[in-house]
Amino acid sequence: MKIEGRTFVVSGGASGLGLSVVKDLLSRSAAVIILDICSEETFSPILSSLPASQRPLTKFIQTDVTSTESISSAVSQSLPFIAQTNYPLGGLIPAAGVGLPALMLDKDQNPLPLDNINFVLGVNLLGTLDLIRQFLPHLANSPPQINPLGGDPERGAIIMVSSSAAFDGQMGQVSYSASKGAVASMTLPMARDLSRFGIRVVTIAPSMFESNMTKHMSDKVRKGLEKAMEFPKRAGKPEEFSALVVHAIENIMLNGVVIRLDGATRMPSRL
Repeated sequence: MKIEGRTFVVSGGASGLGLSVVKDLLSRSAAVIILDICSEETFSPILSSLPASQRPLTKFIQTDVTSTESISSAVSQSLPFIAQTNYPLGGLIPAAGVGLPALMLDKDQNPLPLDNINFVLGVNLLGTLDLIRQFLPHLANSPPQINPLGGDPERGAIIMVSSSAAFDGQMGQVSYSASKGAVASMTLPMARDLSRFGIRVVTIAPSMFESNMTKHMSDKVRKGLEKAMEFPKRAGKPEEFSALVVHAIENIMLNGVVIRLDGATRMPSRL
């Protein structure tokens, strides 16, 4: 799919991996709608740091992806922006995510709180699915693009975010692994559901990347994780994640697939 002249919705787009995706898409002459839980005041310095030519193609909407009403409001606020720019909707990148590690039984044998489970599933799984669900009618009605290499016309791409924890989650990652495993599992059926509309679905499963979720790790935990890495022996860079998002959008043959982005890392059960 051609990125230029299309609008993309990125949740969790005010920081980390999501923000890197936003910058990459803007640099390719796309318009970007950024949904994030942070306030508009918090996002304002980020907007100011963008090149002046990109700011009119950027819209921030404060959104809580655990609230279906908040997502519905974001959809309503997005449509006038899409009409104003005349950049049809071209894709969704639900990148909002949380970790919140906790053992199934703590040291006092108290079970993992249900609120913990609901929060992680609410953001990572239900927030992803609800955002896609509510924007889909508008994506399905976008004008199709004709691929110069042939094939059916394409209307858009959905790039979801799973995690290496979906496949080799560590101790304390039951809720997180459940949420990210579900995202990986729904990739193929979603792609099959949406194929008749010319919409592709790709999921990226990164290992440890530099992000808001990982910047609070202790040096001990970080070094323990680095020992499990093959090559390169470091955390991934946001730019490496967003580069794959861009490629997944542009390559029409990527569909219904989960791509591990982990430098051959396979996490041990514990650090």
